[in-house]
Amino acid sequence: MGISYFLDTYAMMEIIKGNPAYQKYLHEQTFTTIFNLYELFFSVLKDYDEDLAESMFFDFKDYEFDVKPEHIFAGACFKLRHRKRNISYVDALGYCIAEQEGMTFLTGDKEFRRMKNVEFVK
Repeated sequence: MGISYFLDTYAMMEIIKGNPAYQKYLHEQTFTTIFNLYELFFSVLKDYDEDLAESMFFDFKDYEFDVKPEHIFAGACFKLRHRKRNISYVDALGYCIAEQEGMTFLTGDKEFRRMKNVEFVK
């Protein structure tokens, strides 16, 4: 088995938009959280409509990874350590889940450029 990727909301939105740089990840093992799905639903609702938002929510829900207390604790500590960066709670949590679970954090969010364990794709 190859690399597993944690999809942040940025990555999921780029997949929905059809960004060719993200197409290769459609065939990889990917995960996300219910919190990213919440952000995704909002973003698609804002940019498109409710039907598509609901459809995308359920399409990506198949990749949902259960959040454990230790993920939350690590995410909060990470966010505090990097408080000068504009990292959301959800992104801090996702990054720590990826790190703890042996996944690569997939994003195009500039706050994660040049961080370890990140595949940065624009």
